[in-house]
Order: sequence, then C-alpha cells, then structure tokens
Amino acid sequence: MRGDGVSSVFHRTAQPVEAVAAQGCWVVDAGGNRYLDAAGGAIVCGVGHGRPEIAAALADQAIALDYVHAATFTTPALETYADRLSAHLPMEEPRVFPVSGGSEATETAIKLALAYHAARGEPHRTRLVGRRASYHGNTLAALDLSGRASLRSPYEALLGRFSHLPASTESDDPSWHARTLEEALVEFGDVAAFVGEPIGGAASAGAVPPDGYWEAITDVCRRHGVLVVADEVMTGFGRTGRWFAADHFGLRPDILTAGKGAASGYWPLGLCVASDEVAATVGEGRFVHGFTYSHHPIGAAVAGAVLTIIEEEHLVERSAEAGDRLRRRLVGAGFEGLVGAGFEGLSGRGLLIGLEVGDSAEVTAACRRNGLLVYPATRSAILLGPPLTIGDDEIVELVSRLSLAAG
Repeated sequence: MRGDGVSSVFHRTAQPVEAVAAQGCWVVDAGGNRYLDAAGGAIVCGVGHGRPEIAAALADQAIALDYVHAATFTTPALETYADRLSAHLPMEEPRVFPVSGGSEATETAIKLALAYHAARGEPHRTRLVGRRASYHGNTLAALDLSGRASLRSPYEALLGRFSHLPASTESDDPSWHARTLEEALVEFGDVAAFVGEPIGGAASAGAVPPDGYWEAITDVCRRHGVLVVADEVMTGFGRTGRWFAADHFGLRPDILTAGKGAASGYWPLGLCVASDEVAATVGEGRFVHGFTYSHHPIGAAVAGAVLTIIEEEHLVERSAEAGDRLRRRLVGAGFEGLVGAGFEGLSGRGLLIGLEVGDSAEVTAACRRNGLLVYPATRSAILLGPPLTIGDDEIVELVSRLSLAAG
C-alpha cells in the first residue's frame, strides 16, 4: 500500500481481507484469523492449500524451461501431461489445448466449434446455444453464451449473438428438453454447438439434470450435426466424485472445457479439449486462435503434479465418500437443497453441494464472520466445494459453523 494507506490495486471488492497463508483446508489472514475454506476459493482448490510437491514441480520447471512460444515449440512437460490426462477424459483420443483459465477455455471452444463447421463446408453455422441458468465465463463471447443476467446486464449492448434454452431443471421430462432443443435447431438453422454444464455450477448451485437428459440432448445434436460441448470448468478433476461430471451420465462430448481444479489454484490454467474427430477436421496449424500464455510448460508441470496427487491419494473416490458424509450432516442440520437435487435431497454430487439459505449474500458474510468461506451462487443459494482432502473433523466443523451463520 501507499504511504497514505490506500492500495494501488484495483480490487474486485471494496474491502478485501488480506490473506497471508494457507494450508490444507485453512486460510489465515493478516490478523491471524483462520478460515475453513469450504469453497476451495471459487471451487478451485481441489488438492488442498500449501502442497510443497506442487511448488517443487513449479520451481523445477521454471529453472529448466520457463517459457517458449507455442507457435514454435512444444515441451516435454506439456506432452507428458496431455498424455496422462487423456486416460481420464470422457472422450475418444482427446486433444488438449491449454490456456490460462476457464473463460479462455470457453472462448477457445466457441472458436473451435465454428472452425469445425467451416472446415466441413458449413461456415453459416455460427450460433451457439446455451441454457438460461448457466455461466461459462467473463469474456464477451462467454458472457453471451451464459445466461446469468446479473453479469450480462452491464454489457447487453455487446451481446445477443447466441441463444438460450430452458435450464435442465425446468422440467423433469428429458423428452421435453429434447423437443425444445430440436425446435430451436430447426428454427435457427445455423447452430454450431450446444453448450452445457453436465451438473450445474454457480448459476444453478449444483443442480443435477433429470435422468435421461443428456442422452436425449446428445441424440438431438447428433441427428442435426450439432457439436456437444461440456463445460467442466467447475465440475472436473474429481469435484463431483467422478473424474468429470459427464461420467455420471455416460456423456461423451465433442468438446470439453476445464479449469479450476486442473491446477488447483497453483497456476492460472484452463483446458479446451477436442475429440480426435473435431481436431482432425479443423487441422493443426489451421486453427486461427491462441494466447501468449497458452500451452505454458510451467502450467503443464503444475497440472501434472496436481494430477499425480489426485491419482495417488485417490481423491476422486474421497470426493464421493466425503461428499456423502457432508450431505448426511447437512441434512441432519436441517439444510435444504434445490430443484434438481441429488443424493439425500441436496444439489450437486461429490464435494459440490448447493444449499438454499434464503439471502446468499447475508449468509456468505455471516459465514466469513464465523471463520467459514462459502461460495455465493444464486440470490438464495450457496455452493460448498471444499478441497477434496477435507477430513472428517473438518466436515463436522464446517456444518457447525454454517449452522451458526445461517441460524
């Protein structure tokens, strides 16, 4: 800060708390106050804070090779990571395009979908279809695809290219959703891709679609030559108790986006993954797109270290088990879920849990005062998404502090 005590940082919030340390599921501020991180930051930190093996991987890679431009070079760190990750992705022979975050991953997916259809001789396919209760990122194109009105409203003059259908929870009849989508595809005639979160994120607080939803949606898209894009930025890397939320439904997307848990907050990283068919159609060297920091070797090294921890500590399985234990305690404490509820009547799966709390802003602030960090989702709901390493005692503490804040 300057000598007058005023920060030189343009902060996202008017009065941010100064964090100085973090370990496991806990964050410490400059006053020595400890916060149980029940949100993993922004549903980001999957493997826990303060992992020395990740810091070591970052340092080792920075010393060996810090940066090269992806237009010229590839690196061993990137090639190794993509090969290892491919075994866990719900796609056939996936091809990984690393970027710097979820919004960039969405931007990449949008351009890739258009490039795919242009390569097939259908350049008129330029419309993407999302859902009303959705969030896919903060670039203008990602906001246009998103249905979150509060984030769109300041920029509406620049939006309007894409379309939105009802959320997956607005009916429990998958055939109704399929008909609604098919009618839109026929009406528009220019749709390149349908984009959805397999399990809802911030805009729907972890809402789970009805049984058969993704099978019906995929069938319609396949028959009309429309790509299926799965947004796994929040739900990937074990968050829902499976490697990817698509695995719960047998969903095999054409394009998948990921981020957040991929590097667990230790490096800015997002991923756009194409099926082999999409990548081969567009062609390497012909995709007109890229960022200065895409395909970064340090990002790949960090993500590789995160992947090792998830595999060796069986964090996908731990997410499912800990999520069940947390849900049972929440139900016992009287918390209620949302439409599209999953196990025990609460939204989400694994360690992604949505709760109706009344006024989410008030409850989030009360939680912080009680040393608990939660993620405000809708106006009336919060998300819980602690590190997948959370222990039983910390689960008990989480519910206790949440009950005090929401009581």
